[in-house]
Amino acid sequence: MRTGGIDSSQIQAMIAQLKAHATRPGLTPPVIQTEPAATPKADFTDALKKSLDAVNASQLDADGMSKRFTMGDDTVSLSDVMIAQQKASINFQATLQVRNKLVSAYHDIMSMQV
Repeated sequence: MRTGGIDSSQIQAMIAQLKAHATRPGLTPPVIQTEPAATPKADFTDALKKSLDAVNASQLDADGMSKRFTMGDDTVSLSDVMIAQQKASINFQATLQVRNKLVSAYHDIMSMQV
């Protein structure tokens, strides 16, 4: 599924590749757990998916408002449409910056000497 320049299959492939490298023997030190964890840790994959879904929802909302305004719906004002479009744009730009940082970190990790 391609939404606004972000291809979720590529993100899933990168996450799978990171997980595969993280579970290679000899790369991670053994963890000795003395007591059970008190709170469950947030899964990065789930957090990323929720964020992408929120960006997609804001873009769909802005598009819907724009179409309703264009069709002459009196309940939607031009300022509401412009604000929704700006919010969607800011959300998308922030997502692109996060993606760029993740890709950069991935390349940095992959180029490290072991």
